[in-house]
Amino acid sequence: MPVDVELKELTAKDFASDQDVRWCPGCGDYSILAQMKKILPKLNLPKENVLFVSGIGCSSRFPYYMDTYGIHSIHGRAPAVATGVKAARPDLHVWVVTGDGDGLSIGGNHLIHAIRRNVDLTILLFNNRIYGLTKGQYSPTSERGKRTKSSPAGSIDYPLQPLCLAIGAEATFVARTHDVNVKHLASTLERAARHKGTSFVEIYQNCNIFNNHAFEYATGKDTRSDSTIVLEHGRPLIFGKEGNKGIRLNGINPEIVELGNGVKEDDLLFHDEKTPEPTLAYMLSRMYHPEFPEPIGVYRSIERPTYEGMLEDMVQNSIEQKGRGKLEDLLNSGDTWTVK
Repeated sequence: MPVDVELKELTAKDFASDQDVRWCPGCGDYSILAQMKKILPKLNLPKENVLFVSGIGCSSRFPYYMDTYGIHSIHGRAPAVATGVKAARPDLHVWVVTGDGDGLSIGGNHLIHAIRRNVDLTILLFNNRIYGLTKGQYSPTSERGKRTKSSPAGSIDYPLQPLCLAIGAEATFVARTHDVNVKHLASTLERAARHKGTSFVEIYQNCNIFNNHAFEYATGKDTRSDSTIVLEHGRPLIFGKEGNKGIRLNGINPEIVELGNGVKEDDLLFHDEKTPEPTLAYMLSRMYHPEFPEPIGVYRSIERPTYEGMLEDMVQNSIEQKGRGKLEDLLNSGDTWTVK
């Protein structure tokens, strides 16, 4: 007879490991780690059902600092490892922690395919626009003209935009937050964790050693009101210190307008994170500072069958039609030969 076991009520301290946290003083990763520990108890999951998978980089030390199961995998392959885990153990709650270098350079292909399959993973991409662990080379998200040890004359690469990539691959949950606004960070992490399917969250994160103030425009007290816009489902896109600016569509192009003088809230673009068509979310992901305020919040949140769910259905259908089968029979089917 099954016995109901009452789960212990967990706290943030229950998710803290006994390892010394080894990030540089002032690193934005500390903030993300702290908010992660706070939101995990709210999910009411036993710790043994939580897994963090990382690749290589400063962000990829994350599994060591969580008192859960963890896999510190190889460079760029965290989404592939996590996909395998989720396919074998769909009951686990699997997080992928990666960075702009690990996830978008050597790991870009793995990231795309995990997203398009809609594997039930929560993918956190820490974006500091630099390679921090290897001491300050430009990354796939670094701006053009960036002077670093590997681009002393300035980078000539066009930067890759993480949210454009995720939406283009049709991620079912896409959001952006940053390390300074801890309340927004925590709520975004929790929403992403509760989503069924691939959740992709870009986190603006400061590397105060090799790329300090990279996102000062989005986090600074005096600049963030005019340089960011908070997305709220069903609400018009309004921003500015006085709340008097908005985004309106001019044909298919967004434009900044001031409210008043005939311009009303109803004339503005209203955010809809639930629409299955990703065009609106993609357009928002193309709004960059300083031409536009950069959207912060949930861009997209829709439902779609998950990879592991469809895989399980396929396996069960095959068993019902053909029986379980035997590995020995499979190995000995068709042409065989003996090597002497």
